[in-house]
Amino acid sequence: MLLLRGFMKAMAERSLSSEKKSRGRLLPYRLVAALCFLCFMFGFLFTRRVGVLPSSSSSENRKAANSSTPITTYESKNSIECEHKRRLGEGMPKDILGEVSKTHKAIQSLEKSISSLEMELAVARTSKNWGPPSSGRGLQKAFVVIGINTAFSSSRRRHSIRETWMPKGSKLRRLEKEKGIIIRFVIGHSATPGGVLDRAIDAEEAETKDFLRLEHVEGYHELSTKTRVFFATAVSIWDADFYVKVDDDVHVNIGMLGTTLSRYKTKPRVYVGCMKSGPVLSQKGVKYHEPEFWKFGEEGNKYFRHATGQIYAISKDLAAYISINAPILHRYANEDVSLGSWLIGLDVQHIDDRTMCCGTPPDCEWKMQAGNVCVASFDWSCSGICKSVDKMRDVHNACGEGEGAIWNVSV
Repeated sequence: MLLLRGFMKAMAERSLSSEKKSRGRLLPYRLVAALCFLCFMFGFLFTRRVGVLPSSSSSENRKAANSSTPITTYESKNSIECEHKRRLGEGMPKDILGEVSKTHKAIQSLEKSISSLEMELAVARTSKNWGPPSSGRGLQKAFVVIGINTAFSSSRRRHSIRETWMPKGSKLRRLEKEKGIIIRFVIGHSATPGGVLDRAIDAEEAETKDFLRLEHVEGYHELSTKTRVFFATAVSIWDADFYVKVDDDVHVNIGMLGTTLSRYKTKPRVYVGCMKSGPVLSQKGVKYHEPEFWKFGEEGNKYFRHATGQIYAISKDLAAYISINAPILHRYANEDVSLGSWLIGLDVQHIDDRTMCCGTPPDCEWKMQAGNVCVASFDWSCSGICKSVDKMRDVHNACGEGEGAIWNVSV
């Protein structure tokens, strides 16, 4: 604008000078207007050009800002990355293992809670039909309930067990209180309730107090039903982690049994025993004949895997399942096959433990000397200890774990 004013002033002075010299000669009006317009445009363009040129200080500040941006971004990135690592626990394996352990324990606790609820449901459905009248005090807590299957004619077998591997009297009560191990001889009633056979058991029970009486009529061909009733009755009385069925001609090391089962205490739906798959016998008249052999396919087929009937254990949720579904569980001729069929279609962990089917001496004796104490010993040829009344003491002396083993077991 100063240039424009200077230019206009100069033109005016020149016009006056020319006027003096030329008297009456004036610049054309259009020429003056054109010059003014050109000056205006020149000034406008020049001032706009100056306005967009960055100052040196602004340029330096911008460069500094641009140069500082990557640094800030890098530092921020590192900070976020460190925070992420800290949250994930990188570099801190102990914290990770701790969290995994807590989660694992929470899952186990949830599974056990579900199992307890299932068992309570089983008790509510079956206690009126199978078990004794409720006392209103709830179920008795236990680690394992061991049911020794016995018969009216087996009083001498029961005596041989009481004199060897099964505690008696106050020791039996102490075992229940301190270790949560319940041991009972399991028997039903005769076909004539209140008869001689029932009275004999009543008298024996009054003396030993180690029986569990079932609402069941005894008979060899009713073993599958008896097994079913035993589990249903047991879960209506005891809230145990495991339920064991064992025959009265088998030697058992209770301490070793407790140690073995304690390994699976946190696992749901466990079925422990010596798993086998024997032939399906279709011929009539033979021992272990299977009248429903046709259900297992062609002749010569084998049964599905199941635990041998001398001794096996199931976890509380499986016992509850049997109790809940007792009326609709099919019974085959052989009790161990029946149990296996009840569990074969479930999400069950089959544990094949060969220490539960050791032979009698010298087999169990050699294993004990090698440090492998057997849970149970019997003769396969007799499906139990042959002549167990006479041999139980010998087996116990050779293969027994010792009286102190029961009290040292951690359950």
